[in-house]
Amino acid sequence: MYCGGQGVYLYYLSRELNRLGHEVHVVVGPPYPDVAPGVGEHRVENLNFFEAGFPQKTPFKVFTPLNLYELAVTRVGMFPEMFAFSLRAYEKVRQLLPRHRFDIIHDNQTLGYGILLMKAFGIPIVATVHHPLPIDRKTDLTYMEKVGERLLRIMFYPFLMQHVVTNKMDRVIAVSRSAAEETKNAFRVPPNRLRVIHNGIDTTIFRRLDGERKERGRLILVANTRDRKKGFIYLLRALKLLAEEMDVRLTVVDDVGPDNDYAVGLAMRYGLEERVTFTGRVTVKELVRHYATAEVVVVPSLYEGFGLPAAEAMACGLPVVATTAGALPEVVEDGRSGILVPPRDSHALASAIRQLLEDEPLRREMGEAGRRRVERHFTWEEAARRTLEVYQEVL
Repeated sequence: MYCGGQGVYLYYLSRELNRLGHEVHVVVGPPYPDVAPGVGEHRVENLNFFEAGFPQKTPFKVFTPLNLYELAVTRVGMFPEMFAFSLRAYEKVRQLLPRHRFDIIHDNQTLGYGILLMKAFGIPIVATVHHPLPIDRKTDLTYMEKVGERLLRIMFYPFLMQHVVTNKMDRVIAVSRSAAEETKNAFRVPPNRLRVIHNGIDTTIFRRLDGERKERGRLILVANTRDRKKGFIYLLRALKLLAEEMDVRLTVVDDVGPDNDYAVGLAMRYGLEERVTFTGRVTVKELVRHYATAEVVVVPSLYEGFGLPAAEAMACGLPVVATTAGALPEVVEDGRSGILVPPRDSHALASAIRQLLEDEPLRREMGEAGRRRVERHFTWEEAARRTLEVYQEVL
């Protein structure tokens, strides 16, 4: 699941569809996600030119038309992954068809031209859009001052391709009402083809842990801090305000290797390196332990298509301080399972965190309410059943 929210979605949705008695196959590329037992896995190769450059060990593999294309466009800062994977996925599905009778093809936000080619198979295609990529571009451009950087960012994502492909899908699933509205606006998808199905949480894994003691003043953030949409800078500013009056510390669950000095540099700039701990990559069990020892989870995002960390923390009985951005108000019930504040408002973040850290009964009450909310509204079994209803529509 290290490939992020889409990997989590793939794992649990395919697992639950299989448990409901359906034969499920997944076509995946690197970074290869975890695949649930009972689900057929079909891998496609990718030389990862964007991050790795020219392959030194197997240079002969470059000399295919698709690999040469990827090598060329990554050298000028473009990201061809979705386009290239979709073509490889098309070829893989074509090879599988003589042996398997597929009723539905479900695209997990590839939205590449190869998905359109699959229309020739005569099989209905449903696509999930976790959030439309124009939101990433808009957020990134806000923080870029140089003209060259802005032009490269505009070139980076294939927005036209995603617009064209999304409009040709038989149905489009959005993981929240907010994501549905953004998808409608960004890709002009007709409302009669849009369906909202919230993500789920594995409450057997994400739960309170007996015997784990809370660390006084401990906050937790689970996010890719390189992504400016996650609002890490605003949380650090709030932490700076709080540090003047109380002993507060932050655990950041994120991989901060050599290619991510942004987050570490920010912590040092604000003089918070003694108060901020970066965990690096962790297993799911380790993540649950981090939730168990924290008193408050903070989600300072500028946009969330759903907000898995907020829901995971709620399942673990943690109160949430989050923003009103994107789908977070659909996940966190303001005043009951957490406190919502405006995005980009560090003072409001600090005030909400302070209120929870100083009120143990309120933390306990909100944590219990959050767990109940997840159990009632955000289960993967329900997500799978509702996805099957969408399949039935197009069948």
